[in-house]
Amino acid sequence: MPIPGTPSRAALVDHLIRTRIAGDVATPRDNNLSHYRRLANGDRHYWLGLELGDRWTDEQDVLAVMAERCGVNDDPEYRFGQDTIDPQLTVDALERMGARLRKAAAGKERVLFATGHPGGLLDVHRATAAALRAAGCEIVVIPEGLSTEEGMVFQFADVAMLERGATLWHTHSPDPMARILDGLEREGRPLPNLVVADHGWAGCAGQRGIDSIGYADCNDPALFIGEAEGTLQVTVPLDDHVTSPRHYDPMTAYLLDAAGLSPTG
Repeated sequence: MPIPGTPSRAALVDHLIRTRIAGDVATPRDNNLSHYRRLANGDRHYWLGLELGDRWTDEQDVLAVMAERCGVNDDPEYRFGQDTIDPQLTVDALERMGARLRKAAAGKERVLFATGHPGGLLDVHRATAAALRAAGCEIVVIPEGLSTEEGMVFQFADVAMLERGATLWHTHSPDPMARILDGLEREGRPLPNLVVADHGWAGCAGQRGIDSIGYADCNDPALFIGEAEGTLQVTVPLDDHVTSPRHYDPMTAYLLDAAGLSPTG
């Protein structure tokens, strides 16, 4: 399905709120706080491939970063109910991401795309990859035969994903990205200049020292911390699985326009 015409900033903000990509989102406050606490307690599942050491052991520090960079409620006494993502922060981050994609296109860089949320973000990544390829970038083809404990590492429509039982799989794990990067090195192939991803795929790449940009929900604080520490270049706050993947199309159009890229349909 073709990407629609590019919305204005104000129109995109309205759309993000209406579709609950941002604004009052579906993720409840208690779920957010639980994930912040688990990250602070050292649960590596919530580190998304980053090495946070002992720098984020206070969940209130995590909440402060999420309030600043994602737009969740900053009141530590607010424990239950609706939480939020600031749509202005979403658009700001899309513009920062667009600037990095513009640099990739100008330098005809090698770019790797991956997602742990194929049900929501696959087409966002696919459309971005297609636009970068049209601009002269090399879209990295992953090595064959890679697997993790969760399943096979699979590439479809230029996007790396986890496949299990003939089904594309939701995962937060950094292991699939680690398998890809290790596999490229074994084959003597160059690593990507840029990774565009989410979840542990983005975190692992950033931790390996590769420029990494991506998307994260308000209950996935690690990538926002990664950007705050400079390990990730950009983290875009959004609900990463709304009711229809078509709701992301105006956002994708805005991103490509910010990058100076033409959608390919």
